[in-house]
Parts: sequence; structure tokens; C-alpha cells
Amino acid sequence: MKSLLSIIIPSYNEEGNIHNTAKTVLEIMDAEKIPCELLFVSDGSKDATYAHIVEESQKDARVRGIEFSRNFGKEAAILAGLEAGKGDCFVIMDCDLQHPPQTIVEMYKLWQQGYDIVEGMKKDRGDESFFYKKCAGAFYKILSSLTGFDMENTSDFKLIDKKVAKIILEMPERQTFFRALSFWVGFKSCQVYYEVAERQNGQGKWSFTSLVKYAITNIISFSSKPLNVVTIIGALSLVFGIAGCIYTFIYWLVGRAVEGFTTVILLLLMLGGCILLGLGIIGQYIAAIYQEVKCRPRYIVQYKTEDEKKRAEDDAEE
Repeated sequence: MKSLLSIIIPSYNEEGNIHNTAKTVLEIMDAEKIPCELLFVSDGSKDATYAHIVEESQKDARVRGIEFSRNFGKEAAILAGLEAGKGDCFVIMDCDLQHPPQTIVEMYKLWQQGYDIVEGMKKDRGDESFFYKKCAGAFYKILSSLTGFDMENTSDFKLIDKKVAKIILEMPERQTFFRALSFWVGFKSCQVYYEVAERQNGQGKWSFTSLVKYAITNIISFSSKPLNVVTIIGALSLVFGIAGCIYTFIYWLVGRAVEGFTTVILLLLMLGGCILLGLGIIGQYIAAIYQEVKCRPRYIVQYKTEDEKKRAEDDAEE
């Protein structure tokens, strides 16, 4: 008998995709005779996303759903899915079917061969704009250099074994970066490549501002190397300061005064900018520490389809 596969689908304002995604994924799994469950996690959606999830769960018991009390973010939705999933392995995929469901079959077969992690790698970035592609490429190059892992063309589309999921869930930090954690934990892994499909319905939820915030948060949560920038800035400022003092002293010895009021102002502005940059980097880490020490839950579940089914059964019995 084949092992159960839990397919976790974070969903935020995806009312137009729920029915088609559930139908498409289940048809592919049935054709391959892969036992599965679909776990939609509505991340505080403002539309009828959760209502559509409930409809699908009533039609097919393999479809389950969770609704957050508010928007906690995709990372929280992934963790909630890992915690609620009942499978022996887990796949995380987007609700808009840009992650091709057929690739899940290949991932599952590789897992059966003994791989604990199967990373989904993009062959290309689909129909994203030139500017978006360049920004995403720069982010992953920076992240790769900071973490020491080659994360270019990676995504959240991946399969992980149950024991890997357990280890990730046991990590105490509140601000997680799932995409990088699957590299950090190690284990036997391999890669599959896929073409990013065209979005089925609706529009992407990521604005430029949210992407920048996402990048900064994840870099800070996963690496302390940006703090080295502060040390480097301080060291360079000290070197230039010493050089300036020597230069000024030599001119004083030969009886010449150093001129250049504009130069002094520019140097002060440059030094002030370096100080503020260093303080900003330190401030980001202090803010991250502040969020961690509060130990608030990563997410709050408001509704579960299992609970609604149970209430419906109890009402029918009465």
C-alpha cells in the first residue's frame, strides 16, 4: 500500500482557483493511484476562499481546510499545513497552479526511492516582468552568498519527508524562511526542474514593497552576515580617518593649512550616512529579536473544515 501524501496549498484571496485546483490535483493523483489529501490554508482571505474550501471538503473527504483569524503570511500558512497534515510526506504548492501538479508525481516517486527532500527548481520565471526577474535574481544571489547554499531558481514548491517536517516544526523561531530551511536541515535531497505555468485566475499578491520587505525579513531571519557590514563600515571609516589625520599633520609640518570646506562637509555627510546605515542594520536585528522574545504564536486558526463537519454530523444526529 502506498504512503499518504499531504499536499499543502497556502491560499490568500484565491476564491477563483480553489475548485479548479482541487479538481486538477485530485484527478492527477487518482490517475497515478497516489493516496493523498489536499490541505488548503486560507491565510485570512478577504474573499470567499474559505467558503469554497468548505464546499470542496463536503464533496470529497480528502480535501481539508484551515482558516486563519487574519493574514499571517505564507510562511505561517506552510507551517500550519505541516502541523495539520496527516501524510508520510508533504508537498507545498501554490493555489494558482503555477506549480505544475504533474511534477508532484515525479517528486513522490523520488521520495519512494529514498530521498527525504525533493526541491522544485524553476527552469525559468514564467511571464514575470523583466524588472521582477532581475530583482528576484539579485535577491537569491545575495541570499546564496549569505547562507552558503545555492538557492537560485528555488521555490516553495518541494516535497519533504515527515521527519523533516517534524524537525522544522520543532524549531523555536517565529520568523522562518521555509525555502532556505529545507537546505539548512540537510538530509538526502535531489532536484526536479519545472516550467512555471501561467496563472489560472486572479492576479499575483506580491507588490514590489511586499517583496522588498519579504527579502529583508528572510535575510535577517536566516543570516547574521549583514551585521559584518557594520564592522566593515567602521573599519573603513577608521582607516580613512587615520589617513586624513596623517595627511593633515604632514601639511601642518610643512607650514601649509589643509583647505576644502566642501570636502569636510561631504566627508561628514558620508560618515553620517555610514553610521545611519549601520544603525539601520542593527535596528533590523533588534526588531527581529523583539518579535522572537515575545513568543507569540506563529498563526491563529479560526476555523477548520473537520470541526464544521463534526458540528454538521452532531446537528444531524440531534
